[in-house]
Amino acid sequence: MRHLKLLLVFMLAFLSQIGHSQVVEAPKWKAEVLESHFSQGDTITVLYTAEIPEDWYMYSSDFDPDVGPMVTEFSFKNEGVQEFGDVEPIGQKEKYDEIFEGDYTYFIKEAKFKQRFIANSEVPSIQTTVSYQICSDVNGQCIPFASEISVFEKVSEKSVTETSAPVALKAFDNEFASPKTEGSGFSFLLTFFLLSFGAGLIALITPCVFPMIPMTVSYFTKSNVSRKKGIAQALLYGVSIIAIYTVVGTLFSVLFGADFANFLSTHWLPNLFFFAIFVIFALSFFGMFEIRLPNKFVNKMDSQSNKTGVLGIFFMAFTLVLVSFSCTGPIAGTILLQAANGETIQPIVGMLGFSLAFALPFTLFAIFPNWLKSLPKSGGWLNTVKVVLGFVELALALKFLSIVDQVYHWNLLNRDVYLALWIVIFAFLGFYLLGKITFPHEEKKENTSIGRVISAILVFSFVIYLIPGLIGAPLKALAGYMPPLSSQSFVMNSPQASSTAQASVEISECGTPKYGNFLELPYGIQGYFDYEQALDCAKKQDKPLFIDFTGHGCVNCREMEAAVWSDPKVLKRLKKDYVVVALYVDEKTELPEDEWYVSAYDDRVKRSIGGQNLDFMIQKLNANAQPYYTLVNTDGALLSTPKSYDLSVANFVEFLDNGLKEFNEKIEIETIGNEGVQSNEPYIFIE
Repeated sequence: MRHLKLLLVFMLAFLSQIGHSQVVEAPKWKAEVLESHFSQGDTITVLYTAEIPEDWYMYSSDFDPDVGPMVTEFSFKNEGVQEFGDVEPIGQKEKYDEIFEGDYTYFIKEAKFKQRFIANSEVPSIQTTVSYQICSDVNGQCIPFASEISVFEKVSEKSVTETSAPVALKAFDNEFASPKTEGSGFSFLLTFFLLSFGAGLIALITPCVFPMIPMTVSYFTKSNVSRKKGIAQALLYGVSIIAIYTVVGTLFSVLFGADFANFLSTHWLPNLFFFAIFVIFALSFFGMFEIRLPNKFVNKMDSQSNKTGVLGIFFMAFTLVLVSFSCTGPIAGTILLQAANGETIQPIVGMLGFSLAFALPFTLFAIFPNWLKSLPKSGGWLNTVKVVLGFVELALALKFLSIVDQVYHWNLLNRDVYLALWIVIFAFLGFYLLGKITFPHEEKKENTSIGRVISAILVFSFVIYLIPGLIGAPLKALAGYMPPLSSQSFVMNSPQASSTAQASVEISECGTPKYGNFLELPYGIQGYFDYEQALDCAKKQDKPLFIDFTGHGCVNCREMEAAVWSDPKVLKRLKKDYVVVALYVDEKTELPEDEWYVSAYDDRVKRSIGGQNLDFMIQKLNANAQPYYTLVNTDGALLSTPKSYDLSVANFVEFLDNGLKEFNEKIEIETIGNEGVQSNEPYIFIE
C-alpha cells in the first residue's frame, strides 16, 4: 500500500510539472569553516548554507527516506581531512505527511547543515556534492538538484603531521542516565566538610598561626569604643577569612574543572611537582629554611589593613592569611588536592570547612577577650608541632610519587618499598618525640614530657601496625594510601597459586586477557581489562559482567578492594558468578593508531587505554567518579543501578545478588519463550 502511495505522488508531481512548468535557479550554496586554526587530531567544522527561493522549501537530511520526499544527501571527496559523524541539519522544521503517514523535516528561506572533519594536513581540500530537492506548494512543483561546493582554505599556520590511520567518530548511546554517584551525595560531602574542619583546627596550632590569635584580638579590644561595635567587627573579620579561603576553592573548581582535575590526579608532571612541593614543605617544617611570601606584597596588604571600616577589616584578614601561608598552605593545599576527583562542589565545601575552623577562634576570642588568659603560652611546644607536621608531610609526599609509579608502570615504589619508607619515617618521628633526635634549630631537652611520651607510644604502635604489611597483611585502614597489594614482591598465603587452574580454563575459553601483562586484579580474581573481550567471554560462559571503573591513583578504589572485595562472601561471588573486567580510566598506555577515535562527547581524539575507558564511562553512564561498579548482561543491558563507594560488605553482597537474580530471571523468560513478557526496568545498552 505504501509503494502505491509513493507511485501516486510521483505521478501527480509529474503531471503537475507538465502543466505548470517554471524555471527556477538552483539554491545558492556557501561553505564556511568555523575554526580559524587546528592541530593534529582536532576537528574542523564546516557550515553549509543554502539560500532557498521564495515560495519554495527544501527537504532536510534527518528523516526516513521511506516517508516519500527526497532526502538531502551529502557526499565528500577530501584531501588532508576526513569526515566523521553524520551531517547535522540546523533549524529544520517538522511536518506530518498524511499520504505517507510519516514525519519529514524541511527548510524555508535558508537551509543550514553542519559537518565535522578531522584535520590531517595543513591545507585541507573538501569537495562536497549535495543532492537535494526543493518543492513549492504554490504551483505543486518538486525539482531535484545536485550542487558542487568546494572548501579549500588554509586554516592553520601550524604544520600538522598526517596520521597514517583513520580516526573515526565514536559515540555511545546513553539511553539511561545513571543517578548521581554516592561519592558526591550529602553524606559524603558532610564527611569531607568535617575532615576539612579538622584540618583547619590543626592549622590553628602551627607556629605561624597560634601567636597571631592574641595579637589579632588585641586590635579589636583596644581600638573599639563600644563592645557592640567590637563584636560586629570581629564577626566581619571571621567572615572575611572564610570568604578568602572559600573563594580559592571556588576558583579552583570553576577555572579548572573535572578535566584538569583528572590531569592533576594522574599525570606524571603535576604529581612529581606535588611530591617535590611536599618534600620542600617538610624540610621547611624541619627548620632547614622558612617559606615566606615576598615582604613587599605582605607589607602592601598590611598597609591596607590600617584603613578603617569594612575594607580595613577585610585587609587585616587577608594579611593573616598571607602571614600564616607557610603553615596553612600545605594543609589547605592538601584539601584541594584531595578534592581533585572531578567533583565541582567538593573544593568549595572543603575550603569552607577549613576556613570556618580557622576563623572560629579568632572571632570568638575577639568577642570574648577574657578567654585569652586561658591559652597556653607560645613556646617550644609549637616548634614540636611544626616538626611533627614535617614528618607527616614527608610521608604524604610518597603518595604522589606512588601514583606516578603505578600509572606509568615504573615499578620503583612497590608496596613493600613504600611500607619500608613509612616505617622508617614514623619510627624517626617516635624517636624525635622521645628526645632522641634533635634538629639544629632546637635545644636538646633534658626531660621528656608526659605528652611527648604518650604521643611516642601512639606513633610506635602505628609503626608496629605497619610491619605485618611487609609480608602481605592488607592494612585495610590505610589501603587507600598504599600501592595495591598486587605490586608487592612477597605475599604470605597468596591466593594466586590456588587460582591457576581456574585461570587456565578461562584463558582457553576466552583467550588471554588483553593488557594482562601490565594490569592486574586483586586477590587472585581472573578477569579482563578490555570491555569487548570481557563481554564476549560473558556470552561464552553465560554469566553476567561485572564492570569495575577504577584508577591507579584512586584512593577509594583501593579502600573498597581492601575492605569489601577481600571479604570471602564478596570474593566468592566475583570469582564464581561474574566475569570481571577492570577498566582503568587513568591508564596512560597509548593504543595503536588504528584504534584511536574521536569522542562524540568532547570532540577529542582518544589515544590511550584510560582515555577511551573514561570516555566510555562518561558517554554510557553519565558518570566520571571512581570507583563505579556496573552489572550488565550478555547483551550489554544494565542489570541494576550502578554502585559507587560504599564500605558496607552487606550492601555490596546485596548489589551482586540482585544483579545475578535479574540476570537469571531474564534467562528464564527467554527460555520459556513468553514473547509478551517485557521488563519495566530501564536498560542501558553498552555496545
